Amino acid sequence: MDFQKITIFKIRKPIKKDINEELQWLGSSLGLFNLRDKDQSCFRIFIELIKNTKNNAGITSDELAYRLNLSRGTVIHHIKKLKNSGLVILEHNKYILRVNNLNSLVDEINRDLQRTYEDLKDVAKNIDRKLGL
Repeated sequence: MDFQKITIFKIRKPIKKDINEELQWLGSSLGLFNLRDKDQSCFRIFIELIKNTKNNAGITSDELAYRLNLSRGTVIHHIKKLKNSGLVILEHNKYILRVNNLNSLVDEINRDLQRTYEDLKDVAKNIDRKLGL
């Protein structure tokens, strides 16, 4: 079964408009970063992917591991989470953000949520009909 895990947490927006805090808030709101990631590995990988998107370039897990001084296993673990969330795709053996900017990324997530909602509604309506409800 193919799946995409969409997680959204309602977290108070950062008070000061520091880009680092806003990026942390965005990723945390999307359920990407958690307290167990003491080295902020996922956040650092996310930032590196954003930088490469800005340059219109993908990056391999080996390149990410080297640039961020992380093990390839750690990179793969976090990349898998980012891919499962639908934020990152593999293209020509390199990882890139699904779209070329964060605003478009949030719009894509919204469309994913709407499609999922409509699918849930259709199935629920079908089940109700079959159950005579």
